[in-house]
Amino acid sequence: MKYDRIFQPIKINSMELKNRIVMSALHHQYTDDGAPTPRLNEYYWRRAEGGVGLIVAGGMCIDGYKGYAGILDMSEDKFIPRFQEFTAGIHERGTKVIAEFMQVGRYGVKKYVYGDTETIAPSAVYSGYTRETPRAMTIEEIKTMQQNFVAATLRAKECGFDGVEYSAGSGYLLSQFLSPLTNLREDEYGGSWENRCRFAVEMVTMAREAVGPDFPLIMRVAGNDFMEGGNTNAECVEFCRVMEDAGIDMFDILGGWHETKVPQLPGDLPRGGFAYLAAAVKAAVNVPVMAGNRVNDPAVAEKLIALGMADLCGVARGHIADPDFVNKAREGRADEIRHCVACNQGCLARMFFGKPIECLVNGTAGREYEMKLELADTPKNILVVGAGPAGSEFALTAAARGHNVTLWDKADRIGGTLHIVAAAPAKGGFNTLIKYYEVMLAKNGVKVELGREGTAEDILAGGFDSVVIATGAVSKSLTLEGTEGIQVVSAADILSGDEVAGKNVVVIGGSSVGCEVAAYMAHEGSISAEQLYFMNAWRSETPEKIASLMNSSNRNIAVIDIAKIGAGFDPGCGWPVLLDLKRLGVKTLPTTTITGSATGVVSVEAYNNKKDETPHLELPPDTSVLAVGYASNNALYEAVKADAEAAGIEVYNLGDSAQVGKILDAAHAADDFAYTI
Repeated sequence: MKYDRIFQPIKINSMELKNRIVMSALHHQYTDDGAPTPRLNEYYWRRAEGGVGLIVAGGMCIDGYKGYAGILDMSEDKFIPRFQEFTAGIHERGTKVIAEFMQVGRYGVKKYVYGDTETIAPSAVYSGYTRETPRAMTIEEIKTMQQNFVAATLRAKECGFDGVEYSAGSGYLLSQFLSPLTNLREDEYGGSWENRCRFAVEMVTMAREAVGPDFPLIMRVAGNDFMEGGNTNAECVEFCRVMEDAGIDMFDILGGWHETKVPQLPGDLPRGGFAYLAAAVKAAVNVPVMAGNRVNDPAVAEKLIALGMADLCGVARGHIADPDFVNKAREGRADEIRHCVACNQGCLARMFFGKPIECLVNGTAGREYEMKLELADTPKNILVVGAGPAGSEFALTAAARGHNVTLWDKADRIGGTLHIVAAAPAKGGFNTLIKYYEVMLAKNGVKVELGREGTAEDILAGGFDSVVIATGAVSKSLTLEGTEGIQVVSAADILSGDEVAGKNVVVIGGSSVGCEVAAYMAHEGSISAEQLYFMNAWRSETPEKIASLMNSSNRNIAVIDIAKIGAGFDPGCGWPVLLDLKRLGVKTLPTTTITGSATGVVSVEAYNNKKDETPHLELPPDTSVLAVGYASNNALYEAVKADAEAAGIEVYNLGDSAQVGKILDAAHAADDFAYTI
């Protein structure tokens, strides 16, 4: 595909960008004191080398009130030299960079604020995000906060930034002033729409006067708060009109608040799914508008700009996954892009614990300062057995280092468990990782032999210097008495398409796998996206009937677990699945154990029941789906290890065949090993 539009230059006030792709702001937590570190510098400089037109660095606090661990700080002059080094490095690589400023308000976590003092916000409204209640700001504090934004803007200019972005999205302080849900004030900064806009209008007006007419000021705005009773896209459009008059040069439009129950980052949101919000703003203002959220493919960006829905596109996590995102598109190598799969395991989930972000599909993300891909001193003939995520990642990286790599897999396709993962609802992005491996293994000269099951005899006779066993894991089983007439299968059997469940299903095991296989089966029993579109487009049914069909399933599914339901999800990643199960009528039974089974019936007992529900249930399934975990498939490693080592062949066990874990763990272990072998 040709990308004529995303590679057209564009001016934002006095700042000219070489293309329309922006690496938008997100938290990385690569600093301890608030200033750029070698880790953060190398990370961002690598993205600048990748060809992006503009980097938005941040978020940054403007007053020492960080709210989160490990974020950047533009509140003190002492950090200016380190920021100047940071911006100079980006400019040397041909990219513009602006600083994003945010004040988190009621989204601040108390232990990260001013030595454990209380958080402040427009009003004392409890935050479901932090589970804390802030203190309402005084007028004096409001005036001081506005001055802090202005001072940080001037400081950013001195640091060499090409502009600044003010965050009025995601539910941070500016959003809190704007929303009737969080602004309950009765003075000039609350009540009417004009009053709720006042904080931002005054602050931007002051900043514009301070920096002059040519310094770009950008504002990030929630296109719709997606909060019941909050601001919608209509208010967003009006707010952007007001802010354009105040001096804003560009709008960065994203989805809703952190508290919303509308997914914004997971795969539940289609690529470019919130671009319509940006399109409404673009139709109302006379300055450039950027669309964000899940624009992780250059083809999506090209279409959005072609359709006039946005002038620029923000690609945040897509740049974590592949720093060369832009260059690959420009050079006709879009098939080589390592796409973000929208798993949120390495980024969002780690952020909740104040940990530096990682990436499931890019093991070097955030480690550029210590991981340099260099050719091996002595190329080896390496055999990899197993073309799942660990085996494919190792084979690709080892080949890039100059080793002669052969990859065997007993299946007729590479990918291993990635195919099973990708089958679950909202997980289709994992198919792009499979495609990436297919393309890059071939381009890097890996000899891929499918339908080849490794045996000890073949391995020993192959003339290899090193053998890496990456045969993955196998589903654990569970013996159920009296299952006559009940189909008993594993979650992998269902997600792979090898088995089809009946109408009445019991899922045994409520971890992430159990929940996702339940969602898969529930979706099979509901209407498809194509049916939904047809019914709405042709009005073949009433809206009420369509809603009823969409929010129900023909399958009766119960998920049981001896502990809690959803325990295997990373923080912040499981709630869309659990809400989906509830929407489709799936029963979830935590602290429940199987007490017996007879022909066609599974008996369960619910313990610690707090809802006065019947603790004893008789579940009559057509199908029992086992989601009781995985065990390492290490038989081949054990069979070949001793004889291979006796023959002078190095043998390694990698990924789930060594220790069952997450795909992120397997892929990172593969990269770590490939960089050293």
